[in-house]
Amino acid sequence: MPRRTWSDKDERKYEAIKDSSRKRGMSKDRAEEIAARTVNKQRREEGRTPNVRTMGTGNPNRPYQDRSRDELENIARERGLSGYSRMKKDELIRALRR
Repeated sequence: MPRRTWSDKDERKYEAIKDSSRKRGMSKDRAEEIAARTVNKQRREEGRTPNVRTMGTGNPNRPYQDRSRDELENIARERGLSGYSRMKKDELIRALRR
């Protein structure tokens, strides 16, 4: 669902993506999720959000070395690893593979 911080253009884009997804047969919830993620990603990339770091864990089909450090940190957080914020990318990869 659109947030108050979204511009009119963001809300129009959200509705267009949601409607397009629904026409392709997606459920209402899935269409809303995809639309919101798309708009929020663009806002994040343009620097219009307070948090410019990625919130996701990346494509699960990609190897760890192809993911960003932020994505690896998010995976470590989900798995309950400690000390991940002080690790370098290669250390994070080794810790995640254990």
